[in-house]
Amino acid sequence: MAMRAIAFVIIGLALSGCMQETIEPATQAGWNARDKQLMSNLPYEQAAIPQPYRRHIVDYTRKEAPGSIVIDTDHKFLYYVLPKGEAIRYGIAVGEEAQVWSGIAKVGRMEEWPAWVPTPSEQARLGPLPAFVTGGPHNPMGARGMYLYSGNKDTLYRIHGTNQPEYIGQAISSGCIRMTNEDAIDLYNRVKIGTVVVVLAPKSGDSPFNGIMASGMDAAAAKPY
Repeated sequence: MAMRAIAFVIIGLALSGCMQETIEPATQAGWNARDKQLMSNLPYEQAAIPQPYRRHIVDYTRKEAPGSIVIDTDHKFLYYVLPKGEAIRYGIAVGEEAQVWSGIAKVGRMEEWPAWVPTPSEQARLGPLPAFVTGGPHNPMGARGMYLYSGNKDTLYRIHGTNQPEYIGQAISSGCIRMTNEDAIDLYNRVKIGTVVVVLAPKSGDSPFNGIMASGMDAAAAKPY
């Protein structure tokens, strides 16, 4: 039993990307008045997020520029790249295997408490669903939406909040990247239109800790913001 516990700790440290890491405390410093109002009366139960999927600052060795986002769908982490070889690591829920998208995109649109319009494929797989859901804590899109574009075209994949925080760390969504609403607000306040988003292909052997830059990253995208 003791050996199993030690092995679990070693695996957890390996996935974290560093042997010394600190949790960046979740605060309401970046919340606006609407955030505080809506988050004070949630229609869902707050979940106890497992320690590995809480917000951390970790060592980071890839070559994407500070201000980039790298998503590791295999291990359910999103990294916001910081200067000096560090990143903020957030726990996420990702799409089921058949729904996973990978590649390089940019944040093409950003919305606070976005509305949700289910796509035809979502209606087919999950319906019947309403045609339109207004923004708010009852909405599956949660507190923030960051819409991924490639070549000025909407990929239909998003990074967004959730009204089901209990699924953080799992492959459960319809292909999009879900974060807790608290983390979605935090990330939203750090990014801007044009932020590069690298979604690593699942089971590809690529890793957030490789000392490389994502294949296909162009020179303009690689420049610091």
